[in-house]
Amino acid sequence: MHINVDGNTFDISAGEAGGLFAGFMAFFAVIWVFALIIMIIMIVGMWKMFEKAGREGWKSLIPFYNMYVLTEISGQNGWLFLLCLIPGVGALIWTILVSLKLAPAFGKDTAFAIGLILLGPIFYLILGFGSAKYVLGGAPAASAQGGAAPKEAPKDPWIAGQN
Repeated sequence: MHINVDGNTFDISAGEAGGLFAGFMAFFAVIWVFALIIMIIMIVGMWKMFEKAGREGWKSLIPFYNMYVLTEISGQNGWLFLLCLIPGVGALIWTILVSLKLAPAFGKDTAFAIGLILLGPIFYLILGFGSAKYVLGGAPAASAQGGAAPKEAPKDPWIAGQN
């Protein structure tokens, strides 16, 4: 087989072409398996986090609806998830906005919100399986050991119904 690239001719045998194809397929299979593992980790973490926030865990399985519920859990208008439909930066803006509100909703700080933005699947697992409590909307009373009641997440003046 002869391949012409930019005026240069390369001779490649059928065996070499088959090996090249097999190499590409193996590479993409590894990428696909890695992506599948990340998705499973994300779903498990979101499932547990949804349950902590008083929502049904199965809602984490439905595409787009899980983003809607996550936006509501973070204390924002659920329709903010429509930002994800804007090509380019929409999903990035949504991730930043939701993460900055989701961390305080579970009593975490801004550093944790940055972790949610950069390493979402891992930090969803931490929220779901860790000791964090959902404190937004009906904060629980002080703990039996005499600890202080958790702080409520700050109000956002741009969101209707929070004042």
